[in-house]
Amino acid sequence: MAAIGVGGSRGRYNRGGSIANDAAKYATMVAVCDVDDLHTEEFSQKHGGNLNKYRDYREMLEKEKPDVVTIGTPDHWHVPIAIACLQSGADVYCEKPLTLTIDEGKQIRKVVEETGRVFQVGTQQRSSGDLFQKAIAMVQSGYVGDNVNAYIAIGGAPGDGPFETTEAPDDLDWNLWVGPAAKADYCEERRKYFRWFFEYSGGKMTDWGAHHIDIAQWALAPGENGPTTIKGTGEFPKTVPADFNWNSFFNGEASLPNGYNTATSFNIELTFDSGSKMVVTNHYKREAENIDFPNGILFEGDKGRIFVNRGKLTGAPVDNLTEEDNAKLDAKIAELRKGKAAMSHMANFFACIEDGGQPISDVWSHHRTMTSCHLCNIALMLGRELKWDPKAERFVDDEQANGLMSRKSREGFSAETHAAS
Repeated sequence: MAAIGVGGSRGRYNRGGSIANDAAKYATMVAVCDVDDLHTEEFSQKHGGNLNKYRDYREMLEKEKPDVVTIGTPDHWHVPIAIACLQSGADVYCEKPLTLTIDEGKQIRKVVEETGRVFQVGTQQRSSGDLFQKAIAMVQSGYVGDNVNAYIAIGGAPGDGPFETTEAPDDLDWNLWVGPAAKADYCEERRKYFRWFFEYSGGKMTDWGAHHIDIAQWALAPGENGPTTIKGTGEFPKTVPADFNWNSFFNGEASLPNGYNTATSFNIELTFDSGSKMVVTNHYKREAENIDFPNGILFEGDKGRIFVNRGKLTGAPVDNLTEEDNAKLDAKIAELRKGKAAMSHMANFFACIEDGGQPISDVWSHHRTMTSCHLCNIALMLGRELKWDPKAERFVDDEQANGLMSRKSREGFSAETHAAS
């Protein structure tokens, strides 16, 4: 196997090294690829010092022909690299969030279907049986009643900037790091904290939304259902003009100052045809009911409510579970796991390679999750209510919004050209 994008002592917001180290428990690591030579050397030393080292993933795929690849690059590189890996014949574990745009999700879904390779996204909350799987099982089994809504807090992004630019380190290929995004001068904040730049990511909406919106949507709308109405408000950093033309930004015709530009605060409501809704906010409060949390999901129906995050699953419906209830929930959880036993997220990926099954975080479910995340950001950018057709995967009679479903790639760096090169 091989690892692409492994982070290291000069990195920050990516888990490439940790997921690659985890994967190496199940397969033999032979090669590492990173645009930062320091990171490839550090990673190689952790694996005996004899790994073949590359800067360009295309060269690595051509020479090594790995059976399995982990991808832990910054977000804007996920889909182009994943497509190349899949088309080379590799099974892929890709860190979240998978996509930069809605159309990227359609594109990677199509390639997974065409190649038939195993593809797991690193939303590890899906493999948490005692917390998130149990919460989903309780919601889907009626333990909080009908008319269930989800209230989701994911934190807000910082709003600092503008920042000074400097020369890139000699052993970092900055042009390749920027890749399909618009050309930009080097600054440490762009590299370390890329999640807060729309050029490379989607802020907290795609960072933590990829986790919590995923769990909430799995519970509320299993299958292919998606939201139909999206509305809300939010704030962007001072570096973003109030009348900024986001369509021009997505088309590569406009740029922003060299500072963080993703939403710092927000409150977005997504409504499904069923009447259920998800409320996505940076911090959820209901002072009259003493509800206040910065991170987590509150499921509320006409019988009660439960709260779940990475530390706990609480609420009266949880406290009142009987042995018989827990047995029923265990059966439901087994169904959510697609028949597989409880295991780590990485173990699930390799089990699917062995038996040909679909992983617990497959491309179809994650594309639907990321669509909802992107819909939230688009609603913030346009500052108005949006109508979405989840079957057609288009905005309804709204060409301005439809224009924000894709982005123009820098010449020579589109997913198609890089996969085919």
